[in-house]
Amino acid sequence: MAESDWDTVTVLRKKGPTAAQAKSKQAINAAQRRGEDLETTKKWSAGQNKQHLVTRNTAKLDRETEELHHQRVSLEVGKVIQLGRQNKGLTQKDLATKINEKPQIIADYECGKAIPNNQVMGKIERAIGLKLRGREIGLPVDPPNPKKK
Repeated sequence: MAESDWDTVTVLRKKGPTAAQAKSKQAINAAQRRGEDLETTKKWSAGQNKQHLVTRNTAKLDRETEELHHQRVSLEVGKVIQLGRQNKGLTQKDLATKINEKPQIIADYECGKAIPNNQVMGKIERAIGLKLRGREIGLPVDPPNPKKK
């Protein structure tokens, strides 16, 4: 029984600091004071939500001096929509309901803020009966010709 000494403690393994503790400011400062070697790595785009690499077109866009923007509906088209809608006795909301779009879309088209969409333009043309595209803006839409026998 001489081998069992109750006063001594044997530690088989001691856990080191966890990853979060090792990265804390206090742990880094303590390691620097002790003169230990520290390894620092800079992660590319760390803390950002970048999932794709930078493309070659980015530099091309940076060198571009021309201001890039989307084509908007002209005010002439907006006036034609407004006149056609008023001639039919419709409000913006009524016209929007008739073509299954939101009233804000009609308001944007009339103000000239909307980016032209051919599907929406076609719906508005059929609803108000006036052409909005091409050279004949403001002229009545021709009804489809029935097949001649």
